[in-house]
Amino acid sequence: MAVRQKNVFVIGLDEANLPTLHAVPHAEDCRFHPLLSIDELQGGEVSVPELMEKAQKILDAFDGSIDAIVGYWDFPVSTMVAMLGDRYGTRSTSLESVVKCEHKYWSRLEQQKVIEEHPRFGRVDLAADTPRPPEGVRFPMWLKPALSYSSKLAYSVKNEEEFAAAVARIKEGIGTVGRPFEHILDQIEVPEEMAGIGAQVCLAEEALSGIQVAVEGYVHRGEVTVYGVLDSINYPDSSCFLRHQYPSTLPEPVVRRLHDVSERVMRQIGMDDATFSIEYFYDPGTDELNLLEINPRHSQAHAELFEYVDGVPNHHCMVSLAFGEDPKLPHREGPCATAAKWYYRWFADGVVHNVPTREELDRIESEIGNVRIEVLVEEGQRLSDAGHQDSYSYELAHFAIGGDDEEDVRRKYDRCVAALGLTFDETEPGGRDVTND
Repeated sequence: MAVRQKNVFVIGLDEANLPTLHAVPHAEDCRFHPLLSIDELQGGEVSVPELMEKAQKILDAFDGSIDAIVGYWDFPVSTMVAMLGDRYGTRSTSLESVVKCEHKYWSRLEQQKVIEEHPRFGRVDLAADTPRPPEGVRFPMWLKPALSYSSKLAYSVKNEEEFAAAVARIKEGIGTVGRPFEHILDQIEVPEEMAGIGAQVCLAEEALSGIQVAVEGYVHRGEVTVYGVLDSINYPDSSCFLRHQYPSTLPEPVVRRLHDVSERVMRQIGMDDATFSIEYFYDPGTDELNLLEINPRHSQAHAELFEYVDGVPNHHCMVSLAFGEDPKLPHREGPCATAAKWYYRWFADGVVHNVPTREELDRIESEIGNVRIEVLVEEGQRLSDAGHQDSYSYELAHFAIGGDDEEDVRRKYDRCVAALGLTFDETEPGGRDVTND
C-alpha cells in the first residue's frame, strides 16, 4: 500500500534550496509546495497583512491536506510561519518567541536575564533633536534598527561624527522594516519592559572583536539541541562575511561553552519545535565570549555544508520538527572532512558582464567536484540596482564547497572565482566602504 505524501508548504521556496530539500531523509514522502516568492516577501517595504492574505488564499484553495508550513528566511517569513501555523494547525514555535529573537532590543533584555556573554547595549532616541549614544555604551559601537537582516541599515561607528551620520541614515530608512514589524508587535502582548517601545527603534551596542562563530540548533519538546558550530570568516579589514566554515576549528572547551550559553538563552526565549542559528564573537586573547544575535530559523546558507560533512542538510531539522519528530542529525557521515560557504563580493559599484549560463555553471561544478554555485547578478546589471545587499558590499555569487581540509576548500574557491570570469565596467572605486572596523 502506497504511503500518502505529506504536503509541505515552504514560504519563499527558491530554486537554490530545492536540491537540499530533496536531499533530506524521507524526502520522497513529502511534496514541497512554494508559498509566495522571495520577491513578494522581501521586495521593498512589505505589508504583512497583504502577504498573509495572499498566503491564505493559496492555502485555502489547495485541494489536499496542509501537513506542514515551514521557512528558512528572516522576517517576514519567520513570523509568518508562526502565524500561519496558528491559523492552519501546523506545528511551529510561538509568534512571541520569534519576536523575542528578531526584535534586537527585546532580545538583549531576555539574554541579560540568563547570561553575561553579551555586549553593553542601549536604545538611541531617534526622536531627540540631537540623538546621543546611550549612557555606558562606548565607541566603537554598532548602530542598527530593532529589526535588521543581512546587515541592512547596520553601521559601525568610531566617533560622534560617524554616529550622527549613521543615525541620519537609519532615521531615513528605518520605516521600511519598522512599519511592517509594528503589525507583528500588535499581534502579541508585550511585557512592561517593552511597553511603548515599538519596532522603529535604534539599538546601539559596543563593537565586538575576535573570531566570529555560528551555532546551529533546534528545540524539540522543550529540549535544546546544538548540532553544529561553524567559523565565520570576514574579508580582511571588513565586517562582511567571506565564508562560513564547518566544523569549527575552535578548541573543544570553547565549543562546550557555546553549547551551554545557547541552551540557556533558547530556554529563556521559550522557543519550541523550531530551529535556530546564533552568532557569537570569541576573543582567544581574553577568552571572552559574546552573543551577537539570535535568528529564529536555521541558516539555509549552511545547508550544503552539513550535507557535505554530516551527510544530511540542516533542512532535515526544519522538516522533522514540522512533523513533531526529533531530527537526530547524523554527524561526520558525509563525503567531506570540511566544507565552507563562500561569499564572492565586490566593494565598488559597476556594471557586471560575462555572467555564465546555468549550463556553464553545471560544467564548472562537475569539473571541480563537491561544489555548488549560485550567481546572484545578471548580465549587464548595475550592482547598486541589485536588491538585498548589506551596507558595505555587493554579493556576486555564493559557493558551497566541500573538501579534504581547509586548504583543499581554499583551492577550490580560487578555481571557482577564476572559472566564473566576471568582468566589470563603469566602475566607481570606493563606492562601498570596506574599512569599517
